[in-house]
Formats: sequence, C-alpha cells, structure tokens
Amino acid sequence: MASDAPATLPVQLAEQPRLLKLKKMFISKFGSAPKFYARAPGRVNLIGEHIDYCGYAVLPMAIEQDILIAVEPVKTQVVQLANTNPLYLDFSTSVNNIHINKTKPVWHNYFLCGLKGVQEHFSLNGPTGMNCLLDGTIPPSSGLSSSSALVCCAGLVTLTANGKTLSKVELAEICTKSERYIGTEGGGMDQSISFLAEEGTAKLIEFSPLRATDVRLPNGAVFVIANSCVEMNKAATSHYNIRVMECRLATKCKGLEWEKMLKLQDVQARLGVSLKEMLTIVEEVFHPEPYSIEEICTCLGISLEELRTQILSQNTQDVTTFKLYQRAKHVYSEAARVLEFKKICSEAPANAIQLLGKLMKQSHISCRDMYECSCPELDQLVDICLQFGAIGSRLTGAGWGGCTVSMVPTDKLSTFLTNVKEAYYRSNDQRLTLEKNNLFATKPGGGALVFLEA
Repeated sequence: MASDAPATLPVQLAEQPRLLKLKKMFISKFGSAPKFYARAPGRVNLIGEHIDYCGYAVLPMAIEQDILIAVEPVKTQVVQLANTNPLYLDFSTSVNNIHINKTKPVWHNYFLCGLKGVQEHFSLNGPTGMNCLLDGTIPPSSGLSSSSALVCCAGLVTLTANGKTLSKVELAEICTKSERYIGTEGGGMDQSISFLAEEGTAKLIEFSPLRATDVRLPNGAVFVIANSCVEMNKAATSHYNIRVMECRLATKCKGLEWEKMLKLQDVQARLGVSLKEMLTIVEEVFHPEPYSIEEICTCLGISLEELRTQILSQNTQDVTTFKLYQRAKHVYSEAARVLEFKKICSEAPANAIQLLGKLMKQSHISCRDMYECSCPELDQLVDICLQFGAIGSRLTGAGWGGCTVSMVPTDKLSTFLTNVKEAYYRSNDQRLTLEKNNLFATKPGGGALVFLEA
C-alpha cells in the first residue's frame, strides 16, 4: 500500500483546459494568480454499504469526477473561498477562528472541516491565509462522495499552503475525523479511497489499522453509474446517524462488557467466530420487532438519562425505536459479501462476472429490506438496469437517493445506456434536464494530488 505523501505533479496549463480556465477565473476573482492546484476524486462503492463505521472492509474505486481547488497562500490570516458554480456563495473567515455550523451543511463548511483538521493536527499557530477557487464535477448529494472529496481536497490544500507533509494514510485518517465537525458519523471509506486510489484498480479498504489492497476488476464488464436524481445529504437528515446508532446499540446487547464495544466488528473479534456464525448469533440474540427505548435501557441495565448522555449522539436523542436485528443482519452479511467479491476478483473464475453480479443484487436487497436505506426511485432504477442487461446493480453510497452502480458486459454497454436513458430519464421532464451528467460508464481513477504550473 502507498504510505507516502500525495504526489505533486508539474503540469503545462496549456495542455490542461480545465486548469487553465480555473486560473483565468481565479485571476479575474482575486487579481492575482494561483500558486498551486489540489485535486481530490469522488468515489463509487462497488460493494460494502454502511459497514465501514462498523469496522468492516469495503470495496470502492475512485472516479474521474473530482473537486479541484486553485490556491494562493496570502499574508493576511484570512481564507477567502469562491466557487465556479454561482449557486455556491463566496465565503471568507479568519483562519484563527474556524466555526462550523452543524445545522447548515453548506459547501464552505466542508472546506472548513479539512482546514480545521490539518490545523489542529499540527497545532498551527498563525496558519497561512489563502485565496481559493473551487471547481467540482461530482454531482452533489448523489452518493459519490462530493462532500468527503471537498473535505479531503481542503485538507490537502491546507497542508500544502502551510508547507507541511503527511502520508496519504495520515491525511485520510485526519479528514475522516474532521468531517465529524459537520455532524456526519462516517467510517472512513470515502476519505481513504480519495487519497489511496490508484489508476486502474479498485481497492479493498480495511480499518484499524487503515490499509488498502489492489482489487483487479474482471475484463469484459464495465461499471456504470446512474443518478436517481433524488438528492440526499447525509448531514442534513438524521437517517444516516440513526443507522450508525442502531449498529452501536446492536453491539451492546450480547451480554458482553458493552461499555467497551463500539463497532459490530468488535463483537465478532471478541467472540472469535466467523461472519456466518455471527449471522446465527443475530438470529438467537435479537428479535425482528423494533426495540423500544425502554427495552434498550433494560437490556443494558441503565437509565434513560444514562442512555441519552452516554450512548446516543446529539442528533439521535429523540429516536424512540431501534431496529437492531435488521441492521446487524445487514452488516454481517454485507461484510461477508465484500470478502467474497474480492476473492472472486483474485481467483478470476470463468463465470466471475455472473458471481459478482449475484453479490451486487444480494447487496441491494439487503440495503433495501434490512437497512432500509433505499427509496422507490433507486429500486426502480436498479430494476431498469437489470432489465436492460446489467449483470448486477445496487444502490451505492449512503442511499435514500443518489446513485446506483451496475456491472454491464462491455459488448452491451451502448444499448444499455440508450435503453436506461429512455426508460428512466426521458420518461420524466425533471430527470431529462439532468440526464447528461447522470449516466456514465467509469473506470478506476487515481487519488488526490497537487499540481504545480510547470
């Protein structure tokens, strides 16, 4: 695994139309030229949904859509942020007084997360001010990690502007922690793949300690991303954090020393059993009916006040029922599917594409029925993709909107794209206007890096 720092590449701007355009906009905005450019990619998770924060390995790849920021370090201790998209308003703040509003997940707050994370890591006194112009090509709230890519890019920008260095792994871990300033209790997949991705390979990403292993995808198939056009912002709703909390509570009802158990993987490690055996334990320990808050308190032998202050997070205080059986069942079965997916890719049997497709279908059903993180539009899109030739299709990212990822035989790609456009996008006026950026084949891209004008 690459444990070095993100690459710094010299580039001829004349050969990079997007960078050149960004430079011209920067000069017109700030009256001076940027000193460097930082890039962090979005990602698509092929399999392993909602299990990174439970301690389990996931299998994403970076995509070519990214966040690109032009940067000029300045003498004043002020950060000025602007965006090439006029929908995102300019913002400026003192670098010594970073305030992140959890109740409003606006774009500049994600930048501030990365900025604050790096500043605090180095205990920077008098950090460098910056003028920054951001250009993003990842569809927002689409489950392709636009917000985490922005946090990662901001972390890399702050690091570079202040003349510091860190390894990709250290940066990924800092950016994972710092995104929590905005209230998202994520597990680290998005930030890890943004830094650790390499051209041409997906990655199995494992946690504690963080490490990434190449996963060569089979020849003969491509992965196609389709946006449901239903936006979902993890930080703006409580769905995501409620699932995190349900998984946390599910670690505590096995009669073990629950105070020390934070992740479902901790329970498996403590019991020393396989994922298959954990699924049997789930059947024995939990009932499928939702648990009331009183029942949770009885289970743990604590008062309601103790539950609220010691376990529940700030934005899950008002939840009154929890589905522990369903969430644990999804996590352990999905963790097993990830390992099986990697094994098939490594062994490359003749029917690898069919086997991987079956795992993707099973993953979507579990996300829909056990984790309840799908929505009618995602289910419809998955069905359409399978109907028109995808071997496997599933929601990707947090869910409740956003994108699907489908595995399509290369020779069927053209007809697949035509048919899906017709069936999903052209049947709906609102989706039709968004069609261009919302259905595309993708291959594994590279990770975050810095460009210097040659």
